[in-house]
Amino acid sequence: MNDTYTVRPAALDDPRIPALVAAYHLSTEAEKGVPVDSPAELPPAYRAEVLAPETAFAGDTVLLAVDGEDSAAGVVVLTAPHGDGAREIKRLWVDPGARGRGAAAALMRGALRHATSAGARSVRLSVWLWREHALALYRKLGFDTVAPWDDRPGLLCLEKPLSG
Repeated sequence: MNDTYTVRPAALDDPRIPALVAAYHLSTEAEKGVPVDSPAELPPAYRAEVLAPETAFAGDTVLLAVDGEDSAAGVVVLTAPHGDGAREIKRLWVDPGARGRGAAAALMRGALRHATSAGARSVRLSVWLWREHALALYRKLGFDTVAPWDDRPGLLCLEKPLSG
């Protein structure tokens, strides 16, 4: 089943952002084998994204996928440009109850459109190798493996050139 999601930038004080980002981090920590029970137990940088997204994501663009009732099904963060003109996609998360309905693809297409319209030369991201569905989506969207900028074991770095 494919639902229709509208992807739009969110104000950084949108109350839906903390819950979605917290779910992303809690799931990721569990997948890495270091589960925590609450955002208060997350590493400081991740905890800051949950508790103060308006500060943690200042200068970035946070996109939400919302349904016809304005319920948020997912989130993605597009960072401010890096020194080389690239932007980075981070924190792609879709609520488990909304998965398989096109929200992740809609969020990624929205992030790519936003980056292109902002004049980014490329978009990059990192993905854990065990996230096979996400990796398949990124490959389908034209991302290729590049030299790592983050050398944590199990993390793959990808990039997609953009044209204006």
